[in-house]
Order: sequence, then C-alpha cells, then structure tokens
Amino acid sequence: MPPSPDLAALRRHAVARSLFAPTTLLQAVERLGGFVQADPLRAPARAQDLTLRHRVKGYQAGDLERRYPRLPLQEDFFINYGFVTPELRALMHPRTARRVWDKARWKLAHAVLAEVERLGDAHPADVDAALGHGAVKNWFGGNSRLSTELLDGLHYRGHLDVVRRDSGTRVYRLAPAWQPHPDPQAAMDAMADVLVRKYAPLPATSLSQLIAMLFNAAHQWQDLRKATLARAKARLAHARIDGVDWYWPAEEDPARGWRIPSQVRLLAPFDPVVWDRRRFELLWGWAYRFEAYTPAAKRVRGHYALPLLWRDQVIGWANAGVKGGALDVQCGYVSGKAPRDAAFRTALDEEIERLRTFLGLAA
Repeated sequence: MPPSPDLAALRRHAVARSLFAPTTLLQAVERLGGFVQADPLRAPARAQDLTLRHRVKGYQAGDLERRYPRLPLQEDFFINYGFVTPELRALMHPRTARRVWDKARWKLAHAVLAEVERLGDAHPADVDAALGHGAVKNWFGGNSRLSTELLDGLHYRGHLDVVRRDSGTRVYRLAPAWQPHPDPQAAMDAMADVLVRKYAPLPATSLSQLIAMLFNAAHQWQDLRKATLARAKARLAHARIDGVDWYWPAEEDPARGWRIPSQVRLLAPFDPVVWDRRRFELLWGWAYRFEAYTPAAKRVRGHYALPLLWRDQVIGWANAGVKGGALDVQCGYVSGKAPRDAAFRTALDEEIERLRTFLGLAA
C-alpha cells in the first residue's frame, strides 16, 4: 500500500497531473476529462484558449474556434458551458431541463426546429427574420430575441448542434436523434469520473459540490446524485490530511514524487489547477477570487487576474492586456514582493514571451 501523502505531495500531484506535457488539441481535451470550460471574456484571451495554451503544442489564441468545425467536439453544457467530446455528450442526452416547456412553448420551439431544418446551417438572425418572434426578457433582466432563447433551450435539450461561430455567434444545425443511455447510474458514474479526472485531487466538500452540479449535465437523473457520490467515494483513493478528506483516482499515487519544472505559468481563472477555490485555499493558503463581475472599486486583484504559478506554488497573480499592439503584464504577489531568486525572473520573462507568442504579438 503506498504511503499516505501530505499536503505538499497533494499540491505537486494537483499541478503535475493537470499540466501534462503539451500534446495535440484533441488529446489535451481528452486528458482534461473530455471537457474544457468556455468563457466569452477576452483578457487577454478567452479562458478556453488560456487553458489550452499550456497543454497543446504550438497553440495560438483562437485555435479552438478556428479548428472547431473539423474537430469531433461539440459546444454543450456539462457542469458549466464549454467544449465536450462526443463520448461525454452521449452520457448526458437526451436531456430534460429544469424549466418545463408548456405546449405553447413547444409549438414555438417546433417552428424554430423546422426553420433550422430548412436553413441547414442556421444563424439566429436568420431564424428570427423568418419567424418574427420578437423580444423577451432574459434571465439577466435585459432583452433578447425569443428565437435566440428558443435556440439556446433546444441546444441544451440536445435537439441542436453548434456547427461553428460567426463573429462569436453560434450557428446551429439539427442534431441526430439521441438514444437514451441503457444504464443511468453507469452514465452518472462515468460523468463523476470525468470530474475527478479533471479536478483531482479533491477535498470531500468539493467532490460533493461537483457531483451536485451534474444537475446541469443530466437533469433527468438528478435523483441519482446522492448514490453517485457514495459510489465515487467507494472506488476512489482517499486519505485524511490535516483534518480534511481528499479523493483522487485509485490508479494514481500522489506521493510518488511528481516532477515539477522550474517554470512560471499564468493560469486562466477557470484552469483546472485553480478552478476549485476551496481546494486553492487548502493547497496555497490564500483566497483567489474571480473579479470580472465585481464593481471596479471593490476589486482586490484586478478585472481578470491570472493566478501566477511558480513551480508548484501559486504565489501571486497577473493582469495582462494588449495596449497599442504591445503586451502589458502587471504582477502582484501574496507576500507583497516577487521572489528574489534570479531563476524566477528568468522564468517569468519566458512565460510573458510565451504569452506574447500565443497572442500573435511582436516582441
């Protein structure tokens, strides 16, 4: 039986297993469990691009969107919105939704489906022009087109695929009919394994939270979440460290001596290494918060602060932006100052150069 890890071993495990050697785009998505979270903000690039640049050879900002029509990936909602593999998507559909549509709503939705079928590849503006559904209040409290809202709902329910984006807008096509999974509990177990593969090692509270979030991935099986959590705990490796129960895949050994390069990484706010804010505080001893939607006067670290990883320690953050065609990176440190180690300064300069290349900017 392998020795029980300490918190330092868990920290190395968390970093090394997620920041694997760069590979192909599709293989990177698969190693991330088959799911990459997306976010529309660009600061200095979208979250999905900032996540993939560390894990895909020669990755450039926008590569996922450019290559998407040729990849066997789909935009869809898992625990959050993002890009999923066909295998993961098949576990979730056909899917019900929290909001039950009445007959009148479904009549409108079927008209949208008919128009999408007629168009082949359907832009929301073309669907709306044909049907003239008008505007409605969206869940943000603003106005949106009813046709767009129906397209979103039909996509979530598995009736539509996203075939590409035109200037950031989703273009839809009818999806093939889904075959219900023959074993709902097995499907839920497989989705739980995706979450563990992506975010391990996990404190027990975070594991519970993630499996609860499968409400969004497979609403039709929400009553199976309690059993899914119990089954996951039974098959995962486990240790109690400093009063906290931790879980990770049974085939992995956090104490094996994971190699951590002397490298700086500026991570996306939704990168798997830092996504779980509870785990973040346990592993690195300070609170990181995503402040893009926080009023400017109340922000502590910046609009889109990128956690700054040095070796296996998150020691600060960086705000990066492009001004006049040049990359501007401003760093802050939890201790109040940068490490005095000359190797850190070199590694930071190298990471800023990698970020500049990723953005396609001149030196």
